[in-house]
Amino acid sequence: MTDYQASAAWAAAADEADPLRAFRDEFLIPPHEGRDSNYFCGNSLGLQPRAVREAIAAELDYWGELGVEGHFKGRLPWMDYHEFVRDDLAQVVGALPSEVVAMNTLGVNLHLMMVSFYRPTPERHAILIEAGAFPTDRYAVESQIRFHGHDPATALIELEADEPNGTISEAAFERALAEHGARTALVMLPGVQYRTGQAFDLKAIARLAHAQGCQVGFDLAHAVGNLPLQLHDSDADFAIWCSYKYLNAGPGAVGGAFVHERHARETLPRFAGWWGHDKATRFQMGPQFVPTAGADGWQLSNPPILALAPLRVSLEIFRRAGMARLREKSLALTGYLEWLVRTQLPDVLEIVTPAAPARRGAQLSIRVLGGRTRGRALFEYLMANGIIGDWREPDVIRISPAPLYNRHADCRAFAEAVRRWANG
Repeated sequence: MTDYQASAAWAAAADEADPLRAFRDEFLIPPHEGRDSNYFCGNSLGLQPRAVREAIAAELDYWGELGVEGHFKGRLPWMDYHEFVRDDLAQVVGALPSEVVAMNTLGVNLHLMMVSFYRPTPERHAILIEAGAFPTDRYAVESQIRFHGHDPATALIELEADEPNGTISEAAFERALAEHGARTALVMLPGVQYRTGQAFDLKAIARLAHAQGCQVGFDLAHAVGNLPLQLHDSDADFAIWCSYKYLNAGPGAVGGAFVHERHARETLPRFAGWWGHDKATRFQMGPQFVPTAGADGWQLSNPPILALAPLRVSLEIFRRAGMARLREKSLALTGYLEWLVRTQLPDVLEIVTPAAPARRGAQLSIRVLGGRTRGRALFEYLMANGIIGDWREPDVIRISPAPLYNRHADCRAFAEAVRRWANG
């Protein structure tokens, strides 16, 4: 274990030795009383890269100068704009470029994917999710079950936690699939559970589900840009994500989708749109839909250029930093934060997120000893003092040191603030 220390000097030395420290300067840190806040909310909304303003302004200039010709002229013609994020996005999620597409938002993409991959039959029409799933997933799967004429009371299987603090073991997945696999059409689980911060083994889940004849999809909202994903090798059928958390693409940013290459040329049922038509013949305006091979074939409409520009900027930062190096720093920061909580604040806080680094990303979900009222009081104290995390009902404070812009000093500032609050 790293020889952590709680002193300001140790934290400063660790930050000075960080090979990725310069990336912090590429982001705008929200101010608090004349200094940078300690921002731990990249799991909810990532910070703005400084280069975003220029990138959006450039597209506005092209629009003003070129009008409709901006689709074909300029440095990055709009006709192909979504392709300019494809390679970097594929790198971040561990996929082939043809397997990923930036489009729509997470909820929209989830419904579009379920049109293709939730094909219920009288014998096999259930969907398996985790109990306490994020509402986007819960609402979407329930509505799809109802849309297909089935009853969520029997067709929606919610896997209950079987470990302390609300986490789920791999054995629980195996038991659930052994019991329900024959009637399950789709397994739909998160990469990282939003409330507990638990990271799941995507490959193991896909293997267990496929062995039972189920299709497998993942909601990677809290995993993309956080963990070094290997989507292609996971063998998942599809995945969806948003880009405004760790990917720093801005509020309501364009989301993304993954479709495994084995489905690239299948004539899967889908909701078709013009931009998903084969690019070579799209402008012939024919009556028959011929999907583009790969994930692009699930597009509906032409891409929103002004919304894609921030994603392009952020993904370029990820390319330079590298997911392997970001994960290494993330392990160091989250490990230090955990050490501070366990050694300096054991009488104040408890950690919900699994202790094993392989079972978590940047996020630590924390409860205050003494119950919800004390927890809420601490959260409000932290926010008032420039320590920016977020609160999830009923009693969890989420603190997520993002390696692109957080430091050991931020983690120490959090611990110091909690101690001041506890000492009253």
